[in-house]
Amino acid sequence: MPHIDYFFATISPYTYLAGTRLEEIAARHGCTVTYKPLDIIALFARTGGTPPAERHPSRQEYRAQELRRQAAKAGLPFNIKPAHWPTNPAPAAYALIAAQKAGGGDLGALQHAYGRSCWADDRDIADDAVIRACLTEAGFDPALADSGLLAGAEEYVANLEEAVTRGAFGAPFYITDTDEWFWGQDRLDDLDLHLSGKL
Repeated sequence: MPHIDYFFATISPYTYLAGTRLEEIAARHGCTVTYKPLDIIALFARTGGTPPAERHPSRQEYRAQELRRQAAKAGLPFNIKPAHWPTNPAPAAYALIAAQKAGGGDLGALQHAYGRSCWADDRDIADDAVIRACLTEAGFDPALADSGLLAGAEEYVANLEEAVTRGAFGAPFYITDTDEWFWGQDRLDDLDLHLSGKL
């Protein structure tokens, strides 16, 4: 059975713009997926990237235009200047890690609920009430927001180390069990073709 390790940031606009396409692709090809949320700013620092706020103004403007275009292509509502960005992405990540261990819900829907909360609904995904609402929406016990915080924090750090070791440098980043890398939600079609044996 093919497998995908999915490195992402709960706060990343590009992770939000991926929607649930990864999950649709995985279902089509009988793939399993392991969700590996990480600290994207720390990943940038480790792999030569620059945080958005520190980029040259022309790069910031291009990013704004590209996000608007990608949101339109994906048919997703999008606020280029959300009220709660940046915010601390770790609490949402810890809850997702706990949810992955617990099972019983839809992890893709959970991550998408985080993204929509930030980038469309102007909600703070570091807020416990928002995290609980997202867990509930995705079919998980909202009490997972309180459980496994230490284990979640340890796995969050471990995911960053694994990402650096395996070559990931941005989010979303998809690595197959055959060590094919796909960076960005705009490469999901390529991932689909690869899993189809066409690329």
